[in-house]
Amino acid sequence: MPTSRVWARLLAVEKTVVESADYDPEKRAFVADVRPAAGQSNRCPICHRRCPGYDSGARLRYWRGLDFGTTAVYLRAVPVRIRCRFHGILTAAVPWARHQSRHTIEFERQVAWLVTQCSKTAITELMRISWRTVGAILTREHAALQAGRDRLAGLRRIGIDEVSFKRGQHYLTVVVDHDTGQLVWAAEGRDKATVRAFFTELGARRCAQLTHISADGAAWIARVVTECCPQAVFCADPFHVVQWTNEALNEVRRSAWRDARRQAAKEPKRSRGRPPKDAPPRPASALARGLKGARFALAKNPQNLTEKQAMKLEWVTKTDPRLYRAYLLKERLRLIFTLPDAAAAEVELDAWIQWARRCRIPAFVKLQRTITEHKRRILAAIEHGLSNGPVESVNAKIRVITRMAYGFHSSRPLIALAMLQLSGMKPRLPGR
Repeated sequence: MPTSRVWARLLAVEKTVVESADYDPEKRAFVADVRPAAGQSNRCPICHRRCPGYDSGARLRYWRGLDFGTTAVYLRAVPVRIRCRFHGILTAAVPWARHQSRHTIEFERQVAWLVTQCSKTAITELMRISWRTVGAILTREHAALQAGRDRLAGLRRIGIDEVSFKRGQHYLTVVVDHDTGQLVWAAEGRDKATVRAFFTELGARRCAQLTHISADGAAWIARVVTECCPQAVFCADPFHVVQWTNEALNEVRRSAWRDARRQAAKEPKRSRGRPPKDAPPRPASALARGLKGARFALAKNPQNLTEKQAMKLEWVTKTDPRLYRAYLLKERLRLIFTLPDAAAAEVELDAWIQWARRCRIPAFVKLQRTITEHKRRILAAIEHGLSNGPVESVNAKIRVITRMAYGFHSSRPLIALAMLQLSGMKPRLPGR
């Protein structure tokens, strides 16, 4: 095998002629002088068309390659500049690296694979690069993997949600395919313009092919969905509906606790020291302490209660009928989502709305207005058995990825990392 071909195999480059290679004591690395093979020169780095030369180039450039054991490797060349009639004057493309990159393609693939497997400290130490460089590599690798691949093709049932990735109200809007459970689209923002950007990228023809869309009760999602996909069945996520009832129940509990605290403040203060054994109990103070510890007993499903929590729930039943009535409202609405028949669910939901409307508990009177507004979407979710469960699963994984991506100064590397891990196009390890 010719020496040039052996060096090309060792350097993991293709369509490249290796003219010489030697150890450079100054750089403490192997340095290989390379040039593009025949037919690969004078090509535009964007459209890859053959273009006329502009000048010969005068600046010697280095590209970092995969290490030889413990020794760093660099590729060295003087790329020419070309004049593309579509993109202007640019440095000609080289077959061993991507446009505007100072690393070889296989080097970037290995970094992208490591990011999906290791911590950032291990990556920066092993590959001898900064974490900011990792972010730029992720963005390029993500763009290369999705080039020529339509990740939005064949969508029929999707879920839309948002997830926080940074302090200060910074959110990502994510779209997940219900049929595959994979992340298909993500962008920074949490407003109508962000959701509309997804449907614009999807296109009118593919928007018309969507049959089901699930989301929470956010108006900024619902309005855009109604505008762009009027034919799709819009389902309200049952998890968020039950979450609304838990928030209303917790509001009732906090109100009862505050009332008990105000009553306790009016009770006569005890003298200093330990109270005598025959001292009468202070009912308001005991009620306030009991209500403060009743949150989890009220929020959990009855079948999941511990013995202590079951006793706490029984105490609430005897001491605060209004709070217990709010608990029963929460449980009845939760059980509606377990009904197999949509018609029976509609009857039960109408009965729940009537009960909540006359329950004289302000938090649930307000909640029934929200439930009435989303009634059609709630029944659609029960009928089609659709929820945002796959989307919440992806959001949980994105939160883990966010911890790995700590240190990136923009959302682009985070989105690229999330797409690489959760969209079914994980990078491969070079040579495998």
